[in-house]
Amino acid sequence: MTQPSVETKPEKVLIIRLGAFGDILQSDGAIRDIRNRHPTASITVLTTSPFRKIFQRCPGIDRILIDPRAPRVRLDKFFGVILMLRREGFDFIYDLQNSRRTLSYRKWIKARWSQKDEAFFRRLQKKTGQLSTLERNRLQLVQAGIDATHALRPDIHWLAEDMDGLLADAGLKPGFVFLIPGCSARHLNRRWPHFGELATALKAEGLAVVTAPGPDEIDLCRTLPATLLLKDGKPLNYFQLAGVVQRAGFAIGNDTGPTHMAAYLGVKGLALFGRFSQAHGTGLEAFFKIFDVHDLRDLSWQEVLSATKAGLGLK
Repeated sequence: MTQPSVETKPEKVLIIRLGAFGDILQSDGAIRDIRNRHPTASITVLTTSPFRKIFQRCPGIDRILIDPRAPRVRLDKFFGVILMLRREGFDFIYDLQNSRRTLSYRKWIKARWSQKDEAFFRRLQKKTGQLSTLERNRLQLVQAGIDATHALRPDIHWLAEDMDGLLADAGLKPGFVFLIPGCSARHLNRRWPHFGELATALKAEGLAVVTAPGPDEIDLCRTLPATLLLKDGKPLNYFQLAGVVQRAGFAIGNDTGPTHMAAYLGVKGLALFGRFSQAHGTGLEAFFKIFDVHDLRDLSWQEVLSATKAGLGLK
């Protein structure tokens, strides 16, 4: 007599990745590896509000929970997150954030964590700055017994909207040089000051030069001799920006999220780092040529122009 089949509930998997923008993009490969390890699981990501829409589009993610990331003195908010996660009853938790905040969550939530013990967690924390986020993700997955095939190679083409209409309206064809002269207003010391001279020189070479500023960068980008792309007079959102960037032939940017975006969209480029940011800790050297200097003011536009022409195969 045939025994009735017993339905088993799918595994419930949680991935913790709270921010920032560049780190969110770097998580793509690790998320694909986790999905391959748990092909039938319900996979939830715990993130912060600014990145909800990104994860809604991310392949492999089924559900999203929001962490308000409230100050530690707000114990009501802290335990609100703990109670939310405990109610979910996750079987596996992959903490890609690896912060003191998320270490404290571990102490309250019973599940199989990707870090087998707190000692491994703290070793990962100590390697911040020594290893890139990509490499730390890979080590964590390997330690959890996962084949980390994609962890070092994010591919975020799923992020991009079709922006060919906007480019055509601006008279642009694929293959332009995309400049990323800004960064967060909190990190103005990461901005290379010679994008204006570089843009002028690139145009003299007959190259189309494009920028698409964020809200903090519109005034800066208006000073450059480059085509400034906005949508209905407003900065492009993440998906629109990705759609533009993927059509670039070359990208040049500071240590900021859109520079990571260009790299993980497969665009060739340069990343510019000074003493206020750590090139090695980003992992961008596997994708872009890196200028890592003590003082960004001393990095000449001629050096960057030469590297750009070499990257484009121009004499």
